Amino acid sequence: MSPTTLQSLRPDLAIIQEWIQPNSQVLDLGCGEGTLLQFLSEHKNVRGYGLEINPDKITAAIANGVNVVEQDLNNGLYNYKDNSIDTVVMTQALQAVQRPDELLDEMLRVGDEAIVTFPNFGHWRTRMYLALKGRMPMSETLPHKWYDTPNIHLCTVSDFEELCQQKNIRILSKTVVDDHHQEHWAIRLWPSLLGEIAVYHLTRRS
Repeated sequence: MSPTTLQSLRPDLAIIQEWIQPNSQVLDLGCGEGTLLQFLSEHKNVRGYGLEINPDKITAAIANGVNVVEQDLNNGLYNYKDNSIDTVVMTQALQAVQRPDELLDEMLRVGDEAIVTFPNFGHWRTRMYLALKGRMPMSETLPHKWYDTPNIHLCTVSDFEELCQQKNIRILSKTVVDDHHQEHWAIRLWPSLLGEIAVYHLTRRS
């Protein structure tokens, strides 16, 4: 198991780690090879737990020293008690689950806070691709064909914020970035049009 550095983290994970408090508990849904949890354990003394469905990634996560359980996110978080985790994280999976609205409820039932990331389907390139070609868009962020994509519930930044409002979910922070995970003044002005990936920090606490 080799140590992780901030520079070695995937760019969206580098953003996420800034919002996680030292010495806290983190549950990572779809944790992959456990890179984020490994980093948080090494650099922030975080007690981390991961859920993953891919056996190869589970094996890699265990090799990285991560506590991981094989679990399908579509079945909810039934094995976790209310308010038992400080922060529940889910990166690039919200659009791939059957009921993202219900899983969001589960994340904030189990955790005091939640962090989610997802591709913004309202990005201008996506709109232009659909308008000019008349076909479902493909890009680095959305690389799959319409018939084999794992993304079954694509949404825009505006759609997600409307869902949060309906569910009385408070947005603590958000970062909407381009395909290089950079944020600039134009994206801050028009996040739904110019942002490719959205990163949200959420809570239900007053």
